[in-house]
Amino acid sequence: MKRWSRHILFVPAVILMGLAFTNQGKAQEQKIGYVDTDYILSKMPEYQGVQQQLRSMSSEWNKKLDQMKDEIDQLKEDFQAKEILYTDELRKQKQQQIQDKIQQRQQYMEQKFGDKGEYFQKQKELLEPIQRKVFNAINTVAKRESFDFVFDQAQNSNMLYSVQKWNLNDKILQELGITLNGASN
Repeated sequence: MKRWSRHILFVPAVILMGLAFTNQGKAQEQKIGYVDTDYILSKMPEYQGVQQQLRSMSSEWNKKLDQMKDEIDQLKEDFQAKEILYTDELRKQKQQQIQDKIQQRQQYMEQKFGDKGEYFQKQKELLEPIQRKVFNAINTVAKRESFDFVFDQAQNSNMLYSVQKWNLNDKILQELGITLNGASN
């Protein structure tokens, strides 16, 4: 009986070891590549144009915010210089005027640069087609070259090490019709 019980334990152990080696063999067959979408986008002329357009737009808004801040600073300065001359009623009016200007500036900033502001709406509108184009190129290259996984190492990814051999940036740029003259990333 002891002899059979050893075999009963031995057989499942052999089966489990066989499965482990089989799964390990399959894992080695998987093809994994990576890209850096920040790098790819930086090489796309249309992305450069979008960035310039967004910079120009935000620059105008920042000038307006600076003007509003200067106006607030001037009102505060005037208030401090003349505060002792104001009646209580006039002092409250001047303080309210300053608070109103501060609130107007804050609302303008939120309208232009807030989470749902014009800047981010325009950024989304302009960048989405470019990002879709890059994503489609990544999918095309990954399918054509039989990659099982493609990771993005842009912006704080968790890719701690990678072999340059599996870097797909140049192939993605080529798929997008962008040629590089010189060293690549």
